Amino acid sequence: MGEHDLPDSIDALRLRRFMKALLADVRALERMIRDGMLETGMRRIGAEQEMFLVDEAGRPRNMALDVLARLDDPAFTTELAQFNLETNLSPQVFGSDCLRRMETELRENLLKARAAAESAGGGILLSGILPTLRKSDLTLDAMVPNPRYRQLNDAMAALRGGEFNFLIKGIDELETTHDNVMLESCNTSFQIHFQVAPHEFAKLYNVAQAITAPVLAAAVNSPILLGRRLWHETRIALFQQSVDARSKVHQNRGLRARVSFGDHWIHDSVMEIFREDIARFRVLLAVDADEDPDAMLDRGEAPPLTALRLHNGTVYRWNRACYGVAGGQAHLRIENRVLPAGPTVLDQMANAAFFFGLMSALAEEHDDISEVMQFDHAKDNFHAAARAGLRAQFTWIGGTQYTAQDLILTHLLPLARYGLLDHGIDTRDVDRYLGVLEDRVRSGQTGAQWMLDSLSNMQGQGTADERMRTLVQCARERQKVGDPIHTWKPASLDDGGGWRHSYLKVGDFMTTDLFTVQAGDVVDLAASLMDWRHIRHVPVEDNQGRLVGLISHRSLLRLVGQGLGNDQREHVLVQDVMKRNVVTVSPDTPTLEAIEKMRAHRVGSLPIVEDGKLVGIITERDLINVSASLFEQHLREQGQRV
Repeated sequence: MGEHDLPDSIDALRLRRFMKALLADVRALERMIRDGMLETGMRRIGAEQEMFLVDEAGRPRNMALDVLARLDDPAFTTELAQFNLETNLSPQVFGSDCLRRMETELRENLLKARAAAESAGGGILLSGILPTLRKSDLTLDAMVPNPRYRQLNDAMAALRGGEFNFLIKGIDELETTHDNVMLESCNTSFQIHFQVAPHEFAKLYNVAQAITAPVLAAAVNSPILLGRRLWHETRIALFQQSVDARSKVHQNRGLRARVSFGDHWIHDSVMEIFREDIARFRVLLAVDADEDPDAMLDRGEAPPLTALRLHNGTVYRWNRACYGVAGGQAHLRIENRVLPAGPTVLDQMANAAFFFGLMSALAEEHDDISEVMQFDHAKDNFHAAARAGLRAQFTWIGGTQYTAQDLILTHLLPLARYGLLDHGIDTRDVDRYLGVLEDRVRSGQTGAQWMLDSLSNMQGQGTADERMRTLVQCARERQKVGDPIHTWKPASLDDGGGWRHSYLKVGDFMTTDLFTVQAGDVVDLAASLMDWRHIRHVPVEDNQGRLVGLISHRSLLRLVGQGLGNDQREHVLVQDVMKRNVVTVSPDTPTLEAIEKMRAHRVGSLPIVEDGKLVGIITERDLINVSASLFEQHLREQGQRV
């Protein structure tokens, strides 16, 4: 959740004071570990659930503050964007029916959130990334009005020294830039916590690193970002790039990004992580210092270590070391941040049970996992799982090669079962949660695979916007039922919530597969494109993708009417005949407004421009097709033959 009570601005003096407080917190934690002042002998688990807030069409809706006011419940809080929400679950002692209690509380909280969102005219969705998100949703206007978030954005932008660049390659490819950190808000997760004693931290942290890849491979649920099919768990690549504050110089020097898996095993203590992160990463946020932590320790009180926790909250290890105080007792825990939200509560609990079981069993089976597994293999496995899910190839303990699916089924599920039963987890709960995970892995249908298969089945049907909304609406309804993902049938357009939400804005149906020319090209290239692609309008752009003109079929006819021969036309350039003052719209322009603009200006096409760059085009033919499609869907709804 982080620290929300921050000053409106941070000056150099405040930063220096904060650094002194941060170093004091580090020394205090070293003393607590040395003197045995942290809780031992107790294993607790916990979780945080993030979710998307959506409108009735399945698109993101900025309603977090409204929903929170309706909930009036301290278990809920904001996240970065106003279309995100988070709920925090109570810690549970690891044993007996703890998983069932966690599931019950999670279901109750989600029912509350869903009711509050629906009363405000929206709804909630559990998904690693919301398929209907557009770049236009990710402005600073969508950021929660909280000083922490704005300061984080400003600090990262200043360190970066320019725009945030993104390049992710999967089935499709996404290459884009953005001027703020809001792409991070595309991610929602189910973060789980595992309390550990100081003396066992290094051993258990390394186990968490080793098992993260197979746990993630079974849980992937984020294959789509901004309409592109990318990694099975695109959150991993997106999060790393969206809060990457390194300048070009630091990137070239090999400085580690703030989001990382790490570079090596931990050897002795949690202090290795905290020291390294302070040494590597500049302070981004600051608060006024707490009371001197040593003075509190002298009185026998557990200090909050606010400075350490705040800085730790701006360094995003996928397995993060956490310090906390509960009931006056300080403790350490490992926070696993890789699991995506969704597809259902039961699926999430199955993922958590798998992680907790493996943490328990592998720590018992291997006194030091770093002696039997290379760190580079654990790291490579992690990225392979994010890219390919259950199809990933792993190098496991002892250097043995497995597919993720085979490793989980033949080796890890029995281990997880043993680990859970050995800690007294109810047998029925173990059978239920690990049974769900086993069925998912055997079927090969993760949340990511269901989305990709659904899109494949809908290929050629409707518009891209309809297909994405269909995924969201179908997932929303099936989440309410709660059946696990391996039982879901592929989504179809009939699940999309009706045609009334289609084609409302030009971005819903614009053509993005563009054929363009540049001003210095010969005009015959434009003529050939029109002939080959059966189009009547060709946008003219520069090397940066900016629209500089438009050449139409009509302008070419005028050129032909001048009686120029082939030898004369070869000297005619696009810039000689293109229209320069082009009427444009944005993806968010309402369709009716676009139609009126075409009528008023008597044009047959409208290029679509976003952030100064050409992103699409609509033509008279598109509007005719839209009208025909709406009419057909209306007839189907009325039960009439098309």
